[in-house]
Amino acid sequence: MADTFTEFCEQVNPEILRKSRLARFKQANRIQTSFLSSLEKRALLWLAECLPAWVNSDHLTLLGLAGQIMAGVSYALAVQNHWWLIAGIGFLAVNWFGDSLDGTLARLRRRERPRYGFYVDHMVDSFGALCIMGGLGLSGFMHPYISGGLLIGFLLLSIQSYLAAYSIGEFRLSFWNFGPTELRVLLAAGNLALLRWPRVLKQQYRLFDIGGLVGIAGMAAMVVFYTACNTWRLYHEESR
Repeated sequence: MADTFTEFCEQVNPEILRKSRLARFKQANRIQTSFLSSLEKRALLWLAECLPAWVNSDHLTLLGLAGQIMAGVSYALAVQNHWWLIAGIGFLAVNWFGDSLDGTLARLRRRERPRYGFYVDHMVDSFGALCIMGGLGLSGFMHPYISGGLLIGFLLLSIQSYLAAYSIGEFRLSFWNFGPTELRVLLAAGNLALLRWPRVLKQQYRLFDIGGLVGIAGMAAMVVFYTACNTWRLYHEESR
């Protein structure tokens, strides 16, 4: 005999269980207030309308992951040939195209899969961040400890966002007007700057070490700030 309602549904009709889970799932409100969000949204809608019918959101998700993996590879190879930094800019553009467009395409074609899309998209982002930070750590342009710190900061900020989406119903895509697109632009600009100034401040410090430390400090501040705000909000909402 089935011990739980879930086991009962699985034995009788898996479709009942699927519909029950969909009914319980509540999609969080997406909050996007980055500098480029307005321009980016218009560009993504135009691109989604231009895509052929055989291209779907899964194809774009895989393309975005491939771009992120190759961006990491380009950083690792740049230790031997600095022109891989230029290739890395192209791979960051591929990542933006796939990662930013997959959800837009699904919404435009009315083919959203909220649970699947949320889970897969953000697990892909985590693996992609690991590839980029790993590539930076192997590149010789950034100390491995700093690239590891950036990865930890990214994952902590992601965890904060996912918990807020579940407990508050708000999924924040940008923090203090910075989102993934702005970070890609900064990385691309940094790649160009590395060709001219690999070391700064009288050649004593690596450019990406300084940029990485600034990034770690910024993400740490964001994690602390939003964790404190959400904790305060939840405490007061549930203390009534």
